[in-house]
Parts: sequence; structure tokens; C-alpha cells
Amino acid sequence: MISKIVAIQGNHPSKLNPKTDTSIFLAHEIQNKNYKIFYYEPKDISIINYKVVAEGFFIKFNYSKKKFYKKLKKQILDLSKCRFILIRQDPPFNLEYISTTYILDKIKNKVRIINDPTSIRNISEKLYSSKYLKFMPDTIFTKNIKEIKKFFNKNKSIIIKPIHGHGGNDIYLLEKLNLKFIKRFIKKHDHIVCQKYLPKINKGDKRVFLINGEIVGAISRIPKKGSFLSNMSKGAKPVRTQLTKIENKISKLIAKNLKKENIFFAGIDFIDQKLNGDINVTSPTGLKTFFELSKVNLAKTFWKELKA
Repeated sequence: MISKIVAIQGNHPSKLNPKTDTSIFLAHEIQNKNYKIFYYEPKDISIINYKVVAEGFFIKFNYSKKKFYKKLKKQILDLSKCRFILIRQDPPFNLEYISTTYILDKIKNKVRIINDPTSIRNISEKLYSSKYLKFMPDTIFTKNIKEIKKFFNKNKSIIIKPIHGHGGNDIYLLEKLNLKFIKRFIKKHDHIVCQKYLPKINKGDKRVFLINGEIVGAISRIPKKGSFLSNMSKGAKPVRTQLTKIENKISKLIAKNLKKENIFFAGIDFIDQKLNGDINVTSPTGLKTFFELSKVNLAKTFWKELKA
């Protein structure tokens, strides 16, 4: 008898927005197939008596209620009893994050874990894109001030962002070289990404969804007036979009490579037909928004490909 339990390792449900959240969208879909959802936070996973266990709760999601989730039963669960585990917490890619991947590695031969914990540990979302620099705007990864100065003088307008950030946080556009600010930024974030600024971001970026090595859909996100951030959490507006030939070709290549790396579900982003260097493998988002815009339910595709 196959256990019909899906465990989700994520940020506490009270921090999620049901209007846009992909974890809830995926959970809601599999719940309709009579799977039980067990939810826990990364801090609550342990190895006890040779077993990988998590302290969490069974939960039911319901879009039609104001409070969109109901906790059913709090307990400690042996995670090897699950059919699937979804790793869905937001980065930062910190030591807690890395520890949870090592713990989950212990049971990945017994449970299908999406995405594979070894793979997401090896694929730092921004550094991994250094394999694809020829498809990107001019980009360097460094904490060397001299290199940043050189890079700025060459490109005149640059974006700087932390290597391990997420959700459009701590991203700055520099149109003047402020070394004091850059030194403080490096002190806080260590190595950083510096990238040539692409003014066409005001027309929106494109988020491409990859499931099991295939391109399954895309949306565009248009920054709010006066902003260069295309994250919906920063007020960007999602619209339907089509991929150009170039974007399609690059997406296919990355989808194929990620499948070889055991990454089942990912999101990649383009600005002005250039890869912007975020290969989202931890907690890719946007499926609910894609559904609202296109009426295509990629949560169905997700679970079908996993043969749930």
C-alpha cells in the first residue's frame, strides 16, 4: 500500500499569500486526489534514532475560505513514510538550508523529494548561471572592489545583488559609483553579483516554468512605475507572454541540463531576451498566477509528471 502523504517543508502557512503562492496551489491540487498534506518548517526536521523526522501538522487548504488553511493534527512524522516531499521554503541559502538538505539526503532513496536535496545544494541559484554567461548581460561574481570599479566604468549603469538573496530583496541599481555603499553591501552579503543594467526591464521580464526537462509555460512581469524590480512581491504586474526563438532555445537547453542534474521543477528569468542569471530551483513560484492568466493548470502537469 503506497502511503498517500505529501510533506511540504516551507515557511509557516500564515506567511503565505494564497492569491499567488505556488506551494498552496500544488498542495490544493494533490489534496483533491485524496493525498494528506503534512507541513513543517526547516527548523523542525531532525534525525532521531536513525530516523528522519519532522515536527509539524497535517493541514487542509481551502481557497474559498478567508482563512485558507486549517491545521488538523500536530505530530512528529517519520518522513520516510511519505510518498513525496516538496522543499518549498524561501532562500536564503544559509547553513540551516544546507543542513536540511544533508538530512533529507538520508531518505531520498525511499521518498521522492522535489527538488532533489543534493542537487539544490549543488546548484546555488545565481552562481549556477555562470555556466550560461554567454546568454546573459555582462555579469561578474565577486567581492573584489577593484573588479567592481572596472566593471562599473565599463558598463556605466549596473545592478548589484546578493548571490544568496531572493524575491527582489537587496537589489540596487547603481548609476554612480558609491564605493562606501558597495563596501557595506559586501560586508553584509560577501560575494555579490554585478550585472549590466538592461533598461528594457521597464517592459517586463519573462518567467519560464520548467517541469521534468520541458518548457511548460511563461508569464511576463512588468515593474510598477519608477521601479526596475519585476518581482510580484514588489508590485510588478503579471501578463501573458510568448517566448521568442532565442528565449525558447536557451530555455530548452537549460531545461535539459537541469533534468540531468535531477532538478524536476525550476523557473528561469529573461530580460530583453537575455537570461538574467536567476535559476530558481528551491521554491520556484508563479504557477497560480499563470493559471489565473491562462486557465492552464500546471499543478496538474506537475503531479502527472510525478505519477502521483
